[in-house]
Amino acid sequence: MKAIVAVDKKWGIGKKNDLLFSLPLDMKFFREKTLNKVVIMGSNTLKSFPGGNPLKNRTNVVLFPGGEKRDDCIIVDSMDELRAELKKYDPEDVFVIGGAMFYKTMLPYCSEVFVTKVDADGGAEVFYENLDKAEGFRCVFESETQETNGYNIKFTTYKNDNVKEF
Repeated sequence: MKAIVAVDKKWGIGKKNDLLFSLPLDMKFFREKTLNKVVIMGSNTLKSFPGGNPLKNRTNVVLFPGGEKRDDCIIVDSMDELRAELKKYDPEDVFVIGGAMFYKTMLPYCSEVFVTKVDADGGAEVFYENLDKAEGFRCVFESETQETNGYNIKFTTYKNDNVKEF
């Protein structure tokens, strides 16, 4: 299992259930990484999408205790249900995509984290764990700085040396 996230320079990831920045290059990267894969998320992340609709051309699995079952995505009520559902897929094809609490819960089970770092302060209300200081994580890739929509960003990849079995 992997995670994919965009963070500001304080590892902020969102405010008011929305992204901090509009980053076309990051959106392209996200699409390329997750297309035809399995994306897993908490209920607020699903609600934050346009019209509350799941992402197209991906299997969307949503941890939504008490959530109404839907035809357009897979709703699971508990971590046990999520565990059972994820056994159906290759872990290499599973991406954790948010929100903050779900990222925090799933991070120990992720072998890799793709972090888009934005050189700006987005005034975040919710934060991702600072992987530069997290035990067991190491940065194994960092791109050159690129500009998108007025922001300087870098694509980075972190490996988890202590992956827990989910």
